[in-house]
Amino acid sequence: MNPHELLDELRRIRVVPVVTLPHVRHADPLGETLLEAGLPVAEVTFRTPAAADGIATLRARHPGLLVGAGTVLDRATVDRARDAGAQFVVAPGFNPDVVDYCHEREIPVVPGVNSPTGVEAALAKGLPLVKYFPAEAAGGLRLLDAMAAPYGGEMAFMPTGGLTPHNLSDYLSRPQVAACGGTWIATAALLTEGAYEAIGRNARRAVEIATAATP
Repeated sequence: MNPHELLDELRRIRVVPVVTLPHVRHADPLGETLLEAGLPVAEVTFRTPAAADGIATLRARHPGLLVGAGTVLDRATVDRARDAGAQFVVAPGFNPDVVDYCHEREIPVVPGVNSPTGVEAALAKGLPLVKYFPAEAAGGLRLLDAMAAPYGGEMAFMPTGGLTPHNLSDYLSRPQVAACGGTWIATAALLTEGAYEAIGRNARRAVEIATAATP
């Protein structure tokens, strides 16, 4: 998968569950739950020791799921993510070394930005998509609209951070938004409790909102 193919997939799916796995045992039922809910994607963050094995489990058990790695901060984590089978990498900020290394390793990367400087750095690297992070804390839709305006659709955005079912539609209605990251869909607390029915409801609600939202 190249960066433009990833962008096309995310434009189709529209919402990406951002997941911090408490334990690798949660990966298999999570993948099953997301697929049954019609949300065939997960970004597994490298915030726990379970991340790499969780990604590998999702890829092995659920081939219909698009699986990315989040919170990728350095080259070593790029390697761990890629070796585990991650199909794309997401970072909270724009680290040119990480971006260049992802290019070398031929894995799509979505770095985080919240300024025109970050957007232009991404454009200079030939990236079609960036993560707008932390979306609500950085300035929400007002900043996104102002930041995206000068680039005339050259850059697509994946807002993440502070998004909920209450503001998801507003973000997805923006033509510059390819998809949104949702941390509320499968929280660590829900996973720890084994609350897969609740996760499924959250995922289905996200799909409903995304389907109704019109850019």
